Amino acid sequence: MHPRLRPILSIFAAGVWINASEFFRNQVLLHDTWIAHFRSLGMTFPEAPVNGAVWGLWGFMYASAIYYLHLRLNLLQTTVVSWVAGFVLMWLVTWNLGVLPLSILPIAVPLSLLETFVAALICRRLLATAVG
Repeated sequence: MHPRLRPILSIFAAGVWINASEFFRNQVLLHDTWIAHFRSLGMTFPEAPVNGAVWGLWGFMYASAIYYLHLRLNLLQTTVVSWVAGFVLMWLVTWNLGVLPLSILPIAVPLSLLETFVAALICRRLLATAVG
């Protein structure tokens, strides 16, 4: 594979993983919790296709950030910095807006850490394959 394609492949593969992980966590495991929480606020949980598209874009942007961080940091550092920037900041904002159901955190925290770690590992392994 041409070396210039390796970053694109890394970001794409990590982005696919992130989006699959997000879908599983939020649409399979936690969907009922999200629906009930928004209903308790007198709101409808935003599930229109455009919302899914924006989250898909977020996933690929997150993968891009992870890719570029992994070029400068080790695996653990990449995971921690990416996770704090991607998830902790998002949860702070959604909590501040009053739309974060805190009951999801015992499930969301470990799964989002795993999601971020695997995405960083994908980037690292694909780069190692290109170099080695």
